[in-house]
Amino acid sequence: MWRYAGRRALSTIPVMAIVALFVFSLLYIAPGDPAAIIAGDQASAEDIARIHASLGLDRPFLVRFAEWLWDVARGDLGTSIFANLTVTHMIGQRVEPTLSLMALTLVFSIVVAVPLGVLAAAKAGSWIDRLVMLFAVLGFSVPVFVVGYVLAYVFALQLDWLPVQGYTPLSRGVWPWLSNLILPVLALGAIYIALIARITRASMLEVLGQDYIRTARAKGLGLAPILFLHALKNASVPIVTVIGLGVALLIGGAVVTESVFAIPGIGRLVVDAILRRDYPVIQGVTLMFSFLYVLVNLVVDVLYSLLDPRIRQ
Repeated sequence: MWRYAGRRALSTIPVMAIVALFVFSLLYIAPGDPAAIIAGDQASAEDIARIHASLGLDRPFLVRFAEWLWDVARGDLGTSIFANLTVTHMIGQRVEPTLSLMALTLVFSIVVAVPLGVLAAAKAGSWIDRLVMLFAVLGFSVPVFVVGYVLAYVFALQLDWLPVQGYTPLSRGVWPWLSNLILPVLALGAIYIALIARITRASMLEVLGQDYIRTARAKGLGLAPILFLHALKNASVPIVTVIGLGVALLIGGAVVTESVFAIPGIGRLVVDAILRRDYPVIQGVTLMFSFLYVLVNLVVDVLYSLLDPRIRQ
């Protein structure tokens, strides 16, 4: 298994190199002159030249890319044009809310979606199955920001049960931290739960039709052992796949969710950076999210080898 994991880890190096090249190229493929856009309409030629120099646009592409790549390897993602702070420092200030939101959404979605999918497959064709699939279709169809606004209106403004916006650090207490994240997690988790539940149901239906499941039933095994000990284990590879791929949904959804609920996370940081054309921040955040996505897919590949040893061969 370790040899397989090592091969998969090495295969991520060219992927990250291509991602780094694309991220760095954002300055050059963006429409218009980035320096002129950042400087504004009233800027002088000297102001534009100064921004050109700060962004490295006055030097050859390959030379600047090599310098930027070396800085990234040392943990230096550059300096914000507007805040005059290092991008690493700005990300560090915002990372706790985003990681809290994504981690809670991931755990909550898996805990809810997998049993729902198993239940729908076990009761295929019944009203339970139809109800679960209806929720899955709605959850995947309704935009995250619409779900967020509805939840905020009902549970925060009308019932006054939960805060409508903001974030409380975990260091100030578990409940204040959790109360600010319940509504965002429910809003962001709706689409993720729908996706995982649908794939779980489809994968379980395929496995439940196999001969060894009929043999287990003929031996008198109960429904729960058959579903969760035999069928779910053999249906887990597609489920793990969609969980890993769904991290992209979490990353994109976190940007929208943080804007709806005014959470001061990395999503809000990148939105503000895009509005102000703060390219070093955009590059740093994009590179960080890309690395996170590649890392999650590496973990998924390693889990494949644990769930199905034939993959290691």
